[in-house]
Amino acid sequence: MGVRLKPMVVGVRDVTPPLLAPHTTLGLGGPAERLIEAGTAADLVSAVRDATGPVLVLAGGSNVVIGDAGFAGTAVLVRSEGLEVTGSGDEVRVTVAAGHDWDAFVAQAVAEGWSGVECLSGVPGSAGATPIQNVGAYGQEVSETIAGVTVYDRERDRIEKFTPAECAFTYRGSVFKHRDRHVVLDVTFALRRSPLSGPIRYAETARALGVEVGERVPLAVARETVLGLRRGKGMVLDAGDADSRSVGSFFVNPVISAEEFAGLPEDAPHWPEGERVKVSAAWLIQRAGFERGYGRDGVSISTKHTLALTNRGGGTAKALLGLAAEIRDGVEKSFGVRLRPEPVLVGTDWS
Repeated sequence: MGVRLKPMVVGVRDVTPPLLAPHTTLGLGGPAERLIEAGTAADLVSAVRDATGPVLVLAGGSNVVIGDAGFAGTAVLVRSEGLEVTGSGDEVRVTVAAGHDWDAFVAQAVAEGWSGVECLSGVPGSAGATPIQNVGAYGQEVSETIAGVTVYDRERDRIEKFTPAECAFTYRGSVFKHRDRHVVLDVTFALRRSPLSGPIRYAETARALGVEVGERVPLAVARETVLGLRRGKGMVLDAGDADSRSVGSFFVNPVISAEEFAGLPEDAPHWPEGERVKVSAAWLIQRAGFERGYGRDGVSISTKHTLALTNRGGGTAKALLGLAAEIRDGVEKSFGVRLRPEPVLVGTDWS
């Protein structure tokens, strides 16, 4: 199987008007000084190299909160698409263009019998964004299957290939997050040729499937089950569902010391994280008194999922971040645990 490319645009072109809100899942964010589209990896390198002043690289816009004043620089929309498939035997390697829709890739992987990303079904955004925040859900993380990431190094003005170790993956993070030195051009995944999913690790998924943790199920069954769970939480993009107008989980589950954990109520949901303990941000938020649907000024906590902050229509980035700060401060006052945001914040006053 060879390269399959379907670029949306050829070359680099300006987009008018340069509003950023339509290019984010929140539907928030002011204009950029200049907004351009790049249809291939070469176009993306050229656009970033030639831009003067600050550059914001934006693909699916599913993990970013852009301030109401917008971005004082050039915003580049990544619109590259396509897959290159190699490998033999039980392993298949799939190199995915940075702008390729992530869920479209997962759907194809399931259809082709490539196992390893099926529980990441329904995650919005592009393939190129997944290594940046080490996307994970329902017991799988992309770091488990990433074999390499091709980037453009803006400081050295050259294209490089990062190994998984060089990506320095952490829980919802990597060497690429909160830095603009490297621009992801494509990602290579090492998947297994199998009709079955990887071992089901997440208890909620296992319950929905009616299996024990550790069992495997047909790929398509795993995908549809995860999609159903995500839809129930407003985590699958749907123009008719205001709860999906979000960045997914706004806060990451905090990882704290054993001493800090000892100060929490005994029923606090938690998971071991090496010598530390990961606790449920959703549980902390609810116990601090913030219920689903709580909000004001056109923004609120999702009515389906405590971790999602949503734009109900007419909201602003200022209002959303004000609500986030209120929740953060309320949790810290109640439990002494400080929540941190998962999305990238651009041109905002979060502190």
